[in-house]
Amino acid sequence: MSADEVSQVRELLARADETDGVAPVSEQAVLSLDVSGAARHLLAMREGTVAGYANLVAAHSDHPAMAEVAVDPRHRGRGIGAALVGAALTEGGRGARVWAHGNLPSARAVAGRLGLGVARELWQMRRPLATPELPELTVPSGLTLRTYAGPADDAELLRVNNAAFDWHPEQGGWTEADVVVRRESSWFDPKGLFIAVDTARPERILGFHWTKVHDDTDPPVGEVYVVGIDPAAQGRGLGRLLTLAGLHYLRDRSLGEVLLYTEADNTAAVHTYTRLGFGTSHVDAAYAAR
Repeated sequence: MSADEVSQVRELLARADETDGVAPVSEQAVLSLDVSGAARHLLAMREGTVAGYANLVAAHSDHPAMAEVAVDPRHRGRGIGAALVGAALTEGGRGARVWAHGNLPSARAVAGRLGLGVARELWQMRRPLATPELPELTVPSGLTLRTYAGPADDAELLRVNNAAFDWHPEQGGWTEADVVVRRESSWFDPKGLFIAVDTARPERILGFHWTKVHDDTDPPVGEVYVVGIDPAAQGRGLGRLLTLAGLHYLRDRSLGEVLLYTEADNTAAVHTYTRLGFGTSHVDAAYAAR
């Protein structure tokens, strides 16, 4: 896209977010606007301006192509959403899916007209940080809990992330550039990236919890951004330990609420988060041809 088209897409996304109360596309899609080749961009034009936008990430490994679609509120009701969804799924090929963030009525209506069904659900879960009281953070013997030490940690973070999420269409397969772009983001705080290591082998990361603070909301909200556990270290309670470390950190920053995203069918994660006081806030649905 041209610089002007990218600018128009950003403005479109902002208007859709304000109108619907939910971001129309993911952080990954927004980041791809500035990274050549990260995704395909489909535009619906009306009278020389961008009226609709679709972000399409090609199929890779065992993961289907994934699309995200947004229509400018000023141009809705003209079939643009259905046209973009249809085009993205066609270009994505067999098994392609399209996200409906918040699974709003308009998205469900488009899915119904196109004969699509829900193939995947992503839950946003939330909890206040004041109550219920957070459990005490106790680090078991033999483990060391620390924070991000700098780029020297990146190779191990990538190894653990890609091993933990090899099944995940978006989170798996990260490269060094994926870490760098987030590390250079305005929200990044090394004190909010927690790392667990075996005390006897401190060079090898067992798991991590990357937190995030959304300062652009009123009031600001914390996020359990990514919790990744090396599959070889499963069964040691690291998911709960690292999550709890991040929650204490976010609470100590005087934030009132924290959110996270998890796959609806990730039973272990949902169980951990529910026991820590999280409840489902809203649902993102990925639709595919029946």
